[in-house]
Amino acid sequence: MSALPRSYNPFAEDDEEEDVAPAGPGGASGADRQRYLQQEVLRRSAATADSTTRSLSLLYESERIGVAASEELVRQGEALKRTEQMVDKMDQDLKTSQRHINSIKSVWGGLVNYFKAKPPESKPEQNGAPEYYGSSRLKEAMMSSKEQESKYQESHPNLRRLDNSDSDFIKADLVSSEQRDSYPKNQQLRAYHQKIDNNLDEMSSGLSRLKSLALGLQTEIEEQDDMLDRLTKKVETLDVNIKNTDRKVRQL
Repeated sequence: MSALPRSYNPFAEDDEEEDVAPAGPGGASGADRQRYLQQEVLRRSAATADSTTRSLSLLYESERIGVAASEELVRQGEALKRTEQMVDKMDQDLKTSQRHINSIKSVWGGLVNYFKAKPPESKPEQNGAPEYYGSSRLKEAMMSSKEQESKYQESHPNLRRLDNSDSDFIKADLVSSEQRDSYPKNQQLRAYHQKIDNNLDEMSSGLSRLKSLALGLQTEIEEQDDMLDRLTKKVETLDVNIKNTDRKVRQL
């Protein structure tokens, strides 16, 4: 009597004969499975291409905001420059007032002012705002980013053309022979792969420009910090001189 295992199923052989159907989704044939896999690959490639396009659009938007912030920072530097010139002019006028007060107080003060060298007069300001020379590093970064404004317009979802599938296929046929060999043979899949590669290249360039903008902004902010410190010291000195002049006037 042959020993059979406890888990032996006498109907297992019948089940194996019935489960001979080919593998595939829903019991489909091999050709259907291959077609399903091809459609899945195309779907994922299209989703990846759309994702990189959206990321590129966000990158252009960030770059546009960075340029706007840089322009505002430069205008702030111009305002600080005008303020510093006004403080210098007030300090010079105050020195002139002190000379007149000394002349009024006594004859000796008038003689001292006569033999004392006059303070150098500042040149009259030209019409318009004074020219402000900001950070050259920031200006170069702004010029480089502004050249990409047309690409931002093309990539914006509300501004770009709705139908660009044909252009993707045309671009896919313009690649070199070496690049064509590295892409899939399927024309539609090749177009998706090339679009993804192009988007990744543009993203790399955009990130480089964003880095240049950030470094330029940092340099400009540091220079304006120095200007603010210098302006603060001038204003404090001017405030002390104004109080001294006011006290002398009251003593007349």
